[in-house]
Formats: sequence, structure tokens, C-alpha cells
Amino acid sequence: MNTHKNTAASPNSSTRLDKWLWAARFYRTRAIAKQMIDGGKVFYNGQRTKSGKSIAINDVIKIRQGFEEKEIIVIALADKRRDATFAATLYKETSVSLATREKNALARKQGILLSPASDTKPDKKQRRKIRQFKEGYSND
Repeated sequence: MNTHKNTAASPNSSTRLDKWLWAARFYRTRAIAKQMIDGGKVFYNGQRTKSGKSIAINDVIKIRQGFEEKEIIVIALADKRRDATFAATLYKETSVSLATREKNALARKQGILLSPASDTKPDKKQRRKIRQFKEGYSND
């Protein structure tokens, strides 16, 4: 039995951007969401904004998280955090954003495959050669 009220808001009401990002589970806390907004990691309709900005349905939000950059469209409003399935109903990622993220993930994966890490640590002789190389062959 679900005792929670449906927190999706009606189309004419509004929610703070930091609360919505927290409710949509992009960030673990509202404080982190506020830091990301203030730090320029979140763009609202193509512009930097403040964390208290009221958002509306059909607004476009661009979020940068690590290597990932997502462009999402707000399809419902909420100011309470609930489970992940509910959070997924609050937004829709654009097809361009999905394609770009997949392409970038593939490029990162291929870059790792092209320059794999060594299976073993360098031994003493190899470390000396590395040090000499980094110092510019000062040992003649």
C-alpha cells in the first residue's frame, strides 16, 4: 500500500532547479546539486543559472557529470525524492544526447584498449631508465 502522495506537480506550478535535480536523482543531495549549478555544470535552457531558478515542463537542462554530458527535457515536476522508477518519469533524455554519450563512451573504451596498462610493475633497472628519460638524459 503506497501512502505517498503523487508529487508530480500540475503544469502551472513550479519547482526550484536544485530540488528538481535532487528529486530526479541526478545528485545525492541538494547541496551537491546547488554546488554543481553554481559551478557551471548545469545549464538551463542554454544558459548558466542559479539554484533557486523555477523550472517548468518542457524546459531543457544540460548536465555535465564527469565525462558524461546529458541533455534532458523536463516532462514532470517534483520536489520530493522518491524511488528511481519515479525519478525516471520526470525527464526524457534527447536522442542527440544519447547518441553523443554512446559515441564518447566507445571512444574512451577504444582509447583504453589502444594503450593498455602494463601487467607488471617496472623493475629497478626499468625505473632508472624511466627516471633518466623524464629528467632529460642528464646521466651521461
